[in-house]
Amino acid sequence: MDAVNLATSITTGLALAAAAGFRAFVPLLATGLAIHFGTIDPAAGFEWLGQPVTLVALAVATALEIAAYYIPGLDHMLDVVAAPLALAAGVVVAASVMAELPTWLRWLAAIVAGGGATAATYSLTSLTRAKSGLATGGLGNPLVSTAELGGAILLALLALLAPVIAVAALVWIVVAIGRRRRRLA
Repeated sequence: MDAVNLATSITTGLALAAAAGFRAFVPLLATGLAIHFGTIDPAAGFEWLGQPVTLVALAVATALEIAAYYIPGLDHMLDVVAAPLALAAGVVVAASVMAELPTWLRWLAAIVAGGGATAATYSLTSLTRAKSGLATGGLGNPLVSTAELGGAILLALLALLAPVIAVAALVWIVVAIGRRRRRLA
């Protein structure tokens, strides 16, 4: 096991999982495309993410998720329903790229660290959306949705192209969450 490849696969997985906290399907689609075009090698058993039928399904799901977050009221309902979906997506996408780990350790890391990264970013977005909804009567939520989408795309791309920078962005997100929580306390 090469230490650099191991570290890269873990950091990539964590950053992709964090992106799932912004939008569940964006990092799955990005990872599927990267697998399909041979940019990354998936962990054993995750080749299906790069299959054309999977990519079409993920593209449709991504488009529907993005559109739904721009509909006032529906965005708040999605925040409640989407939490388990985002966590599942974060775990799956993290496990799919941690190819250098033994299977048992890959799943443990994906569940604990990947799920934690997803939960951290998801809590940040939910809190931001709730505050925006209260402050603007929901009128500011499209701006929040755009920022969340941008965060998901940027973090997913960085995870796949520059994992070290993606982890730096992830650390920045964790610091932002900590600061936000202190303000609310």
